[in-house]
Amino acid sequence: MAGSGPVAASDAGAGSPRGRGRSVVFLGAAALLTVIMLGHTWIPEAGGLGVALDIAAPWLGALVPVLAVTAVLCRCPAGAVAMLAPLLAWAYLFGSWWAPGPAVRPGPGATQLRVVSQNLFAANASPGASARALVAAEADILAVQELGGTNRETVVRVLDDTYAYRTEVGTVGLWSRYPISDTTPVDVGVDWHRGLRTHIATPAGDLVVYVVHLPSIRPGAITARDHGLTLLSRELAADDAEHIVVAGDFNTATTDRRWAGFAPGFRDVHSGAAFTWPASFPIARLDHILVRGMGAANTSVLRIPGPDHRAISAEVRPDRMR
Repeated sequence: MAGSGPVAASDAGAGSPRGRGRSVVFLGAAALLTVIMLGHTWIPEAGGLGVALDIAAPWLGALVPVLAVTAVLCRCPAGAVAMLAPLLAWAYLFGSWWAPGPAVRPGPGATQLRVVSQNLFAANASPGASARALVAAEADILAVQELGGTNRETVVRVLDDTYAYRTEVGTVGLWSRYPISDTTPVDVGVDWHRGLRTHIATPAGDLVVYVVHLPSIRPGAITARDHGLTLLSRELAADDAEHIVVAGDFNTATTDRRWAGFAPGFRDVHSGAAFTWPASFPIARLDHILVRGMGAANTSVLRIPGPDHRAISAEVRPDRMR
């Protein structure tokens, strides 16, 4: 009996069977977490699991310190050290997202247009407050989605007091400080109109603007969104306009497996996290501003009262071609 204490302590050590078992568990967890981070887009869809992992990928890094502390508390130094692998994977993929970008000022005489996009939320209980906050954002071009139902009349009245030009197709709309012409519907894969294409006569010349709202995604229901992305990608790729801005709610996270190949030749102006949904605590950027044939800078995310998405903003420069 006298020797039972040291033997029990030894059994709990790193070299004991129990200690080796803990090491295997933590090493396996570190390897699995690293693989999921690096290869989340290769994991089969399986009822929405793939897209859910795509959205969650940037947040998987939060598990690293939890597992590392747990390993330390379990007296498993090998397990704590193993967490360096997922930490390095996260830093490689997403670490730069949280680095602040430099503010860019236009050169002398450059024309700079501020574009703001907002999903208004069909069940918005305070559309007037939302519209007034959007006016305060001082956009030159304002794109909105889910314009309809009980919010439309109030939003139109408030925005029309500030903007001279407006165009609508279905439940998407656009307000502009400059003349609008030749608006046409854009097919995004739903049975009603949730996309438009129009021309804006800016001081720097003709600008083509798309406002889009792609189908929603839910567990086991992503086919419609994927089809909408395919249709829109083809249309954008075939558009021969020189300067194009595409703004709206794409229901597609930056890390989504379908985003990397979307609309070749277009650039997402927001870098870094810039999460927009849900508005109360954003975990994913589902809203985007894309450009082709122009520069962009000073991007931001805005908290507008009422909607379930945050707004996105960018300053685009038709006079600075890529």
